[in-house]
Amino acid sequence: MSQSILILPGDGIGPEVASAAKTCLEAVAALEGLDFTFSEAPFGGAGIDACGEPLPDETLEAAQAADAVFLGAVGGPQWDGGAQRPEQGLLGLRKALGLFANLRPVKVFKGLEHLSPLKADRVAGADVLIVRELTGGMYFGEKREGDDEAFDGCSYSRAEVSRIAEIGFKAAQGRKGKLTSVDKANVLATSRLWRQTVNDLASDYPDVSVDHLYVDAAAMALVTGPTRFDVIVTENLFGDILSDEAAVVAGSIGLLGSASLGASGLGLFEPIHGSAPDIAGQDKANPSGAIASAAMLLRYGLNQPKAADRLEAALEAALLSDERTADLGGSASGSAFAGAVLRQIEKAGAFEPAE
Repeated sequence: MSQSILILPGDGIGPEVASAAKTCLEAVAALEGLDFTFSEAPFGGAGIDACGEPLPDETLEAAQAADAVFLGAVGGPQWDGGAQRPEQGLLGLRKALGLFANLRPVKVFKGLEHLSPLKADRVAGADVLIVRELTGGMYFGEKREGDDEAFDGCSYSRAEVSRIAEIGFKAAQGRKGKLTSVDKANVLATSRLWRQTVNDLASDYPDVSVDHLYVDAAAMALVTGPTRFDVIVTENLFGDILSDEAAVVAGSIGLLGSASLGASGLGLFEPIHGSAPDIAGQDKANPSGAIASAAMLLRYGLNQPKAADRLEAALEAALLSDERTADLGGSASGSAFAGAVLRQIEKAGAFEPAE
């Protein structure tokens, strides 16, 4: 049965990295005997230019009809100051699809510790999954904006906290069995509700150990001792900031992918980096985060774990080669690195016995 993947290339380097991800998905599908149908739609700044909206109605309909959605990147200075901003499309898409859980894995591969700006012995073995609540909090609260005063409301219900905490607990059960809940309960009422809800759920997961950190302490611990973490669960704003900070641990924001999931099973998959308009169209962008996101699409979006394992192994092997992009200290173009991943996929396939 064919599975449909909607690609939203977006803006800046988005089309470049999305193309690399698509090529890798096609290669893995051929080896695994999978049938993928790809389509594209305008989104973000490209949506504004094409349809006057960052999330055109036709794009939303296509997303709702797909089995999985892949996004390149959104944003750029040419849309600053306009009535519509590309990022509004992303927030709107998450809300419309009910994508309340954002998974951002940060892993330091053995042999690549030197890529991190932190000391190699500090990051060796770091493997963290950040689970970020995605549709609540300050980003979606009441807003008032003026020249002399502005207001951003932050609101969470127990149900919203409970459903994201359960994602964190279940993820921890499949990993090292440790969950760190990050909040600011010494100051914020929403954080006190958050902490209480996590504690109330803990008895349902006796095999998971739970601790709590204030967000400022967590930010410090991520760079002073990242190996202390297994799964981090936190609210929208804190998760946005901490996941970008955690990218430093791995060595480059260009390495990291993400999955945004909801109750329906439909997911949105995207690298965590921005649109990087300063290098757009120059074939300099590292497609690793997009390829990692494609592997998450296979695993979480299409329930193809074997294909996901194959793609992740090929990406790791390519990263261990000498063909790296500039953000990782190399000189390879983005397309050249994508080619290195493809060769690793094909190399693995060549050594498999015929069925």
